[in-house]
Amino acid sequence: MNNKPIGIFDSGLGGLTILRALQNDLPKENFIYFGDSARVPYGSKSKSTVLQYSLEIAKFLETQNIKFLVVACNTASAFALEALKKELSIPVFGVIEAGAYAAVTKTKNKKVAVIGTSGTVSSGSYKKVINAFDKKVKVFEIATPLFVPFIEEGWADTRAAKLVAEEYLSAVKKSGSDTLILGCTHYPIIKTLIKKIMGSKVNLIDSAETISKATAGFLKSKDMLKTKGSGSVKIYASDAPDLFAKKAGAILKSKIKKVYLHKF
Repeated sequence: MNNKPIGIFDSGLGGLTILRALQNDLPKENFIYFGDSARVPYGSKSKSTVLQYSLEIAKFLETQNIKFLVVACNTASAFALEALKKELSIPVFGVIEAGAYAAVTKTKNKKVAVIGTSGTVSSGSYKKVINAFDKKVKVFEIATPLFVPFIEEGWADTRAAKLVAEEYLSAVKKSGSDTLILGCTHYPIIKTLIKKIMGSKVNLIDSAETISKATAGFLKSKDMLKTKGSGSVKIYASDAPDLFAKKAGAILKSKIKKVYLHKF
């Protein structure tokens, strides 16, 4: 069991921020990552569609003999997490709860903003979980749907991305929130830009960091950690694997020799 890989999936590149964090926290573990590049983004799709995609990918990863699954997508966590927990025979973690808890512990003025895809925001998942931890926290959920396509296209460092970010984040500033949750796993890729616009007084909650710590803690508590040897990574994509490998290498800061193609 301990030597089995950890499975991770996302609509595209964003979940690689979680893979990167997990590799730092759990360097001896083996990982299998699936990026659904043929069907990205999930944020604009219906709940039933996201649920279908999530179940397809999770069941594929289960055939790869994984010991644990990280749903590295906020939209999939909002729409499909409970179904995945019922369908799979292994532990499944989503990204929302860990990020919500971190925000509740950080906020001083009891105002927390969440930026995410239209799907994540419309689900109200962050507000529900945050208020389950602390009813007094006021939650401002703001849809920022253009961030994912900008990041997927490699435009994160452009002037256009900066203008879009300034427009979106003006709503966060107006809310008076002292804590901002990056409610999409793509967003840590533009974390520096967001931090520059928001300033140093606002706490940024990075879902990649929070879910990585939660995963490591769970595996340790269940005696499921791989303790010997070095870790490995195998990456799958549902379309354009060569392009995915190039973009993934930039995010992971390492050359990706091969991305395997798997279509549904």
